[in-house]
Amino acid sequence: MQLIRCTKKLQKAIGLKATDLVDIETIPSFLGGWHANLLVINRLKCVLFTNNKTLFNFLITGVKKAQLVQLENLFKSHLQCVLADEGVDESICSKIMQEYSSIGFAKTNSRSILGSMNDLAFIYEYHIQEEGGVGNCLLPSIIRKLNRMPMKGLSYDHPIEALHNFLSKQKTQ
Repeated sequence: MQLIRCTKKLQKAIGLKATDLVDIETIPSFLGGWHANLLVINRLKCVLFTNNKTLFNFLITGVKKAQLVQLENLFKSHLQCVLADEGVDESICSKIMQEYSSIGFAKTNSRSILGSMNDLAFIYEYHIQEEGGVGNCLLPSIIRKLNRMPMKGLSYDHPIEALHNFLSKQKTQ
């Protein structure tokens, strides 16, 4: 089982209670767990996902309440699209998606990742507003831009480079 570590705000929006949260550490795995946060941009709910190991991230905009309840499916479908958009090999993408066949939800556990996510949230909102709002922006290009932005949590490496480096190391093992 892989974990998506949700902020309190997202837990409340999904309707997760303390008893619904998993209290285990992520099993060592290929890509591993993620952190997720609920944002509001142009009065629309958005969910920001950030990988724990690489800070690779993506944003889903205009999320409805019914979709939030199905966060696991929303995450998987968008992750697969973003990985394909970034040119991740189909066999590796398939291996990654198998890893998320079972997902649990837990509390956040890393201030560093949350700090990076706060920076990302601000920058996503800036780019979205700059392009005319949620309905007018080219979200895939914004996601690509932010994954090519140096992050302090990676010693100023880029999330996309960290992802590709991590995946290439996994290939050789």
